[in-house]
Amino acid sequence: MKITFIRPHLTAIHAADALEPLVFGVLAKLTPPDIELALYDDRIESIPYDEPTDLVAITVETFTAKRAYQIAAQYRQRGVPVVMGGYHPTLMPGEAGQYADAIAIGDAETTWPRIVEDARTGKLQRVYQSTPDLAVEGVAPRRSIFASKKYGALRIVQFGRGCRFACDFCSIHAFYGRSMPRRCLEDLLAEMDELRGQYVFFADDNLFTDKEQAEALFKALKSYKIHWACQISLDIVQNPHLLDLMGESGCVGALIGFESLDQANLVQMKKMWNTKQGDYAEALAEIYKRGIMVFGSFVFGYDSDTTAAFDRTLDFAMKSKLALAQFNSLIPMPATPIYHRLKQENRLIFERWWLDDDYRYGETIFKPKNMTPDELRDGIIRLRREFNTYAAIAGRMFEPRSNARSLYHLFAFLAINLVTKKEIRNKQGEALGNGTSLSPMPTTNNPLPLTGDL
Repeated sequence: MKITFIRPHLTAIHAADALEPLVFGVLAKLTPPDIELALYDDRIESIPYDEPTDLVAITVETFTAKRAYQIAAQYRQRGVPVVMGGYHPTLMPGEAGQYADAIAIGDAETTWPRIVEDARTGKLQRVYQSTPDLAVEGVAPRRSIFASKKYGALRIVQFGRGCRFACDFCSIHAFYGRSMPRRCLEDLLAEMDELRGQYVFFADDNLFTDKEQAEALFKALKSYKIHWACQISLDIVQNPHLLDLMGESGCVGALIGFESLDQANLVQMKKMWNTKQGDYAEALAEIYKRGIMVFGSFVFGYDSDTTAAFDRTLDFAMKSKLALAQFNSLIPMPATPIYHRLKQENRLIFERWWLDDDYRYGETIFKPKNMTPDELRDGIIRLRREFNTYAAIAGRMFEPRSNARSLYHLFAFLAINLVTKKEIRNKQGEALGNGTSLSPMPTTNNPLPLTGDL
């Protein structure tokens, strides 16, 4: 038996920043050794639809849903069954189930072994639901599945999943709720033994979910002498000891969601805790002291935003010498509180924007309160352009506590900025999927027993 893994891309243009899709390393580990595996990553290579295979497994995010459905149609036309899993099928099972022979809801550790065995016997079920209180011990990814692929130098590692916060716009909380499954530290360190001397990115949605576990992890990493980065919440600065350990253990970069400089917006997005430790400048000073570069994330379009928010945020990001900044329009993801609120208020321009032929990457999806949709789109385009000019990159580079702390810091700073500059240019204004309309939903004699999406 042969199984083909597919990682779809959001547009038809190949990506310059593709990293290893960790989910397929995990699925490969969970697959019996007598099964042949193949991986094709739509972000960096063409998909050989006519290559023989017995089952196709596609991981689907909301931005890649249209492309995933188009890929699935190609295989199903050839008589190959398709199973879909990931965030989007979990949040939109009724929709995804119309384009797949089976869907997996939730995490894969409990569903994938059953899917494989059912596919072997030709008895694939329509829906596979993960069990609550998921145990993720002993499932380190099988990285040989990534061999020969042209991925970035960062190796993706995950300690835990979910987040203790419930931000208004976040699909992570919609997926996990209050569940925060976590690997045991021994399993993680066994994996780290194989990655000595490499560059590691912790893909946890928030590495600072549990103070004691974070401290144990940072202490353990000190002996590995690696460079690593992560996503983390700003309240880490309330724990100077943990910040010290982060810096001492090799952390060189942290992605932090500042989201907004407006207090009313933070209240609306349920992220007021972002400023409990003081203002952003004070928090950044504490992080920079430890030699950690900061990749800031900002979202625009909440109800208190006016066009003045753009210049204010750009000024902050430049003066703060952020190593990188993501400036994004508010994206109402399905099943999130913000999606339901905007829909109830009749403010969605594209209701199912991820499938809409008229939607283009970077377009405004909803009607803001204090600016026009075009003003929101154009303001963000301008921010991205001005923050990423060569002059702006040079101006941010010489922050001696972080971006220019060492030659390694400088190299990493330049690499991520140049790749980001290219990706911004490639994506803006592109249609999702392959640029064509999605084919009509196929009929089935075994309809999915789930309804009520959105």
